[in-house]
Amino acid sequence: MKRVGYWAAVGLLALFVTACGIQQDPQFELLKQPNQGNIRVNVLLNTDATPAVQAELSTHGSILDVIEQIDTVSMMAPADEVDDIERLPFVESASPDVEYKGIPIDTVAVDGFDAGLSTWNLDSVNVTAQPGFDTRSVELDGSGVYVAVLDTGLMDTWRQYFPEERIAEEYAIAFGGGGADQGFTSDQPNKWEHDVNGHGSHVTSTIIGYSFGGTPINGVAPGATVIPVKVLNQNGSGWSSVVAAGITYVADLKANELSDHPVVINMSLGGPGPDPISAAAVDYAVDKGVIIVASAGNEGELGMGYPGAYAPVISVAASGWADEWTTGSWWNSLDVAEPTSPEDFYITDFSSRELAGQELDVAAPGSWVVGPYQLNSGQISYYFLGGTSMASPHVAGVAALLMQQDPTRVQAEVEATLKGTAIPFDYDGDDELCRDIIDPNTGPTNVCWGPDASGAGLVTADAALAGISGDTAAGEGGSQGPGNSKGGVKGKKN
Repeated sequence: MKRVGYWAAVGLLALFVTACGIQQDPQFELLKQPNQGNIRVNVLLNTDATPAVQAELSTHGSILDVIEQIDTVSMMAPADEVDDIERLPFVESASPDVEYKGIPIDTVAVDGFDAGLSTWNLDSVNVTAQPGFDTRSVELDGSGVYVAVLDTGLMDTWRQYFPEERIAEEYAIAFGGGGADQGFTSDQPNKWEHDVNGHGSHVTSTIIGYSFGGTPINGVAPGATVIPVKVLNQNGSGWSSVVAAGITYVADLKANELSDHPVVINMSLGGPGPDPISAAAVDYAVDKGVIIVASAGNEGELGMGYPGAYAPVISVAASGWADEWTTGSWWNSLDVAEPTSPEDFYITDFSSRELAGQELDVAAPGSWVVGPYQLNSGQISYYFLGGTSMASPHVAGVAALLMQQDPTRVQAEVEATLKGTAIPFDYDGDDELCRDIIDPNTGPTNVCWGPDASGAGLVTADAALAGISGDTAAGEGGSQGPGNSKGGVKGKKN
């Protein structure tokens, strides 16, 4: 579920819109059944996509795209041909393309928001000391690290929220096509900064911070440089073949132009099932040294979305804080108690639980996170959004700090560090934990979750950078606040 609230000049209004994360959809298998017409099929090869291989594939349909770096082919073919394609000796797997859900003015006159004010979510991951102040708890800020945000791109007004110095315009790009489109997956260099959805701008704001009506708000890694890679359309959805193109593009940047810089990918998006092309793209990027973080999905007990559920990816669940909505200005005025205590936090009801064969890694703030978000084009506004889409960039930001600290780290090391230093919830033999919280729409409520919802526990930047185990970082302190956000409201998901 995704929760949205609007912060105007004088007031606050809670609303709800779409978010990332898709359940395991039975339609995924139905796409492969007879009489479904032509569909886009993603084919992973066990060899190179030679002319002979492409010629034989062409007898089953028409080839649209070839991604030579990961030995994959996308083609339009009758649905009842998918199994025949998969039986070809040079084919590793074949599956339908999977749908994934998830004019500049006024430059911000600062280089970055490392001296920006803190908010509850930044305090929760211990990159800042206390909401309402500009003191950071960690020395590193992500300088020299590039974070590619594979999302909807940035809004036309992005320069009113972000410093130009923090956005890598020279590498920004948009990819289109996929799904039932008959044409090739195309790159559209300028479309990345004309998003009308807003999702990608909000995600970006968590990583590098943003201008809140002229007041700087800190970010997890305010010195990092964001590469906007638009892989979702203006409705906030897209296709696995397009996401694979975006991942491969970033991997090639890391192998060439950015070979001297650490590169992190954040994907606040998800689809209903595994896809051979996006999985191959993830493997390719990891092999090139890219660190990949993705949202777990917003489908609760129905399970994780992909690529978040894919084992090599660092997947992120959404946590909330017990003092949400206890005062009118809680999000930028209340202090999260230290040392961080899991008793002060909970896992949201919408956050996807791991199913058999899925791997959920860690949790981070994904409940009522404030950032730039517009419902009207050109009208500057800020919203509370809730979803694993909001949790993922917190962890991507911490990953950027880890890569600044030691640029030689690889995916497995970053994942091990994040999990090993996460603060675990103490189930103490119980099947689930529960918290009394306050929801701004329904009032006091109760939310419960089990070990399948929390991964290794809550990510904190200071513990990760120090290599301190989660149990040690939690210490003996901490207390549960009177209650707060998320319990009973359901929203749409993309």
